[in-house]
Amino acid sequence: MAEVRSFQHQYINGEWVESTNAPKTLDVINSNTAQVIATVPDGSKKDAEKAILAARAAFASWSTTPLVARKEYIKKFMEAHKRRRAETIGWLTKELGCTAALAESLQANFVEMHGTTLLGAIDGVNWYEAVGKVTVVKEPVGVIGAITPWNYPLNQIALKVIPALLAGCTVVLKPSKVTPCCAIIVAEAMHEAGVPPGVFNMVVGHECGEVLSSHPEVDLVSFTGSARAGRQISAAAAQSLKQVRTELGGKSAAILLDDADLQTVVPQFVAQLMNNSGQSCNALSRMIVPESKYNEVIDIAKRVAENTVVGRSDDPKADIGPLVSQVQWDQVQSFMQKGMDEGARLITGGPGKPAGLEGGFFAKPTILADVSNQMTIAREEIFGPVLSIIPYSSEAEAIDVANDTIYGLNNAVASSSMKRCIQVGSKLRSGMVMINGTYMDWEAPFGGYKQSGNAREWGLAGLDEFLVTKTINVTAKDYEEAMCPAASPKHVNLNTALLDLVVACNTSGPGGAGL
Repeated sequence: MAEVRSFQHQYINGEWVESTNAPKTLDVINSNTAQVIATVPDGSKKDAEKAILAARAAFASWSTTPLVARKEYIKKFMEAHKRRRAETIGWLTKELGCTAALAESLQANFVEMHGTTLLGAIDGVNWYEAVGKVTVVKEPVGVIGAITPWNYPLNQIALKVIPALLAGCTVVLKPSKVTPCCAIIVAEAMHEAGVPPGVFNMVVGHECGEVLSSHPEVDLVSFTGSARAGRQISAAAAQSLKQVRTELGGKSAAILLDDADLQTVVPQFVAQLMNNSGQSCNALSRMIVPESKYNEVIDIAKRVAENTVVGRSDDPKADIGPLVSQVQWDQVQSFMQKGMDEGARLITGGPGKPAGLEGGFFAKPTILADVSNQMTIAREEIFGPVLSIIPYSSEAEAIDVANDTIYGLNNAVASSSMKRCIQVGSKLRSGMVMINGTYMDWEAPFGGYKQSGNAREWGLAGLDEFLVTKTINVTAKDYEEAMCPAASPKHVNLNTALLDLVVACNTSGPGGAGL
């Protein structure tokens, strides 16, 4: 019997405190074995309210802390988190169920990757600038409620917490109850870094998200998760008219044009879907294929799926691990069966668990062909290793099929002609389009159209999510002289480097130079 780790405290106002809901707890499950491996607090509304009030009390001081100082706190936090890397990988392979290889190469590194990217770019931000005869200033939004998912837990924590703190906001984090242990490590690293009390808070529990969404002292909710939950959060937030930034689901399509290099792009697109066991919001879960290439594409996709090794997280031969939970496994099985019931042709995989992997939440890499875009599997986000292949007869039809969805997060286009790729990509209603591959840049915005949400994360776009503009009807020269009296005349040009202004002003946020 594996040891069950007990985490008993919430992180509020710089301290580890017992939940007011104690002794109620939530079980954390090992996705490989379906066994309980930890318990965490099932936090109460009162826990969340305490954290919010702590964040509100800390905001005035933190928002006027110089950017150079905020950057140093983030650097110390990243260093402290990196020292916990082995422990982080251990929890990711259990509570999420990703392979050790994926945890080591990607999942465990998101804090450092996104943090380093933003720290490297933030000195180029113009925190105030002349617009006509007035000055426009960028200031922190305020108290942020950050609600994060289980599929890329550290990625979403990093994309919300790091830019929010650098912007001068204070944060209450509510991580997924499915993957809370790696989030607890984040809070431990924040504490070790000496981040001032109330600047960063974390609460776990069923009731906490609702409070963050509705509480009048929360200025903005940043949420990543399902469209259903996004609608609920938006409705709750509407009572106080607070801002809501959502990064939701997707039903992304890969359009293969008739001159695409199929042997190269089909394996890449199928692998992108299978990665993280299909549990990615930007997964290319629909493949739209010209009728003339249909059987060839099916054969290639079948080969890739059958060569995708499913195994336990500690199996070095495994390409993908289990799904995250029983609920998720049941959902994926239901979608597979629904697809076949509606007329899709099973090429490989299908319902059930791979041989020898009956203990955890393992699913077979599955290819379904002869799919119409009106079938459930072509319209709903399956969130598992399941590809739907859809034939088309004209380029216009392919574009229509790709766009015929409530979602609009990601799409892909493949052709030997870059011109054709770009022209087709420009007609796709999605926040991102991949061309002849699946490369993504850490500095570029990540986000979607339609019911995929309204957020733009990654890089400086992610920083802008937590800033608001203020127009002051004075000249930039007058503003700078008041806020940065030590600045030399050359600094009147507000497009000069931020670092020069930091040295000159050494102030920050409201009541400072916005630096």
